[in-house]
Amino acid sequence: MVEGTGCGYPRGAAALSSPEGAEGTKPGIRLPGVRPPKPLLPLEIERRLTDRQRELLDELEELVVGEGLADVTMAQIAARVNCSLRTLYGISPSKDELVLTVTDRRLHRIGRVAIASLDPDLPPLEALRAYLAAANEAVRTEQGAMIRSFVDLPGAKRLFDTHENYLTGIVQSLLDRAVAQGDIAPLDTAAVAHVLGGLGQEFSRSSVHPVIKESPKQTANDLTKIILRGLERP
Repeated sequence: MVEGTGCGYPRGAAALSSPEGAEGTKPGIRLPGVRPPKPLLPLEIERRLTDRQRELLDELEELVVGEGLADVTMAQIAARVNCSLRTLYGISPSKDELVLTVTDRRLHRIGRVAIASLDPDLPPLEALRAYLAAANEAVRTEQGAMIRSFVDLPGAKRLFDTHENYLTGIVQSLLDRAVAQGDIAPLDTAAVAHVLGGLGQEFSRSSVHPVIKESPKQTANDLTKIILRGLERP
């Protein structure tokens, strides 16, 4: 069962994590004190689902990303994906939990790709650029619309906050490495991490997205490059 309730706009990148602590991490990458959030659908439970239920999770992801599913019933969802209600309820006991589970599963998968981009042979700032570029896949144009539809969904704010905190922790850890290696001058790495971690979602907001020239993802990537370039020592 998904715990917690939340309302209001979930700020920051909709973040991104590996379902298991070191899964997908290349040897040599050390992120002290950074722990990924636990998935709403643990791997051992997902493995016990039928093949059809796992296929449905992928199909539901496309619906959640594209439409949000805020105003449809479980029966309507079942009709859309051509399955029985019993099959859907075998995945989650309610529509809200189904939507959160599908969203969380997507964010974990994007996070695994982002974590896998961390090359221990790259300087910290280059590794950070690569990580954030992969992480910003979570704020594609259509994903921003999905997140806005989650504002009043019980548990949504906690879900996004948990992933955002993990993302920010990784960014801060890489910034700390950059300071330690002399690539950037000493600074408040926690503050900078919150700025960098929140760019993608900030640009996907309904009041901001229409006035920027590029997509939220592209704009976040461009601003990340500018900020990190400004931090680099000559």
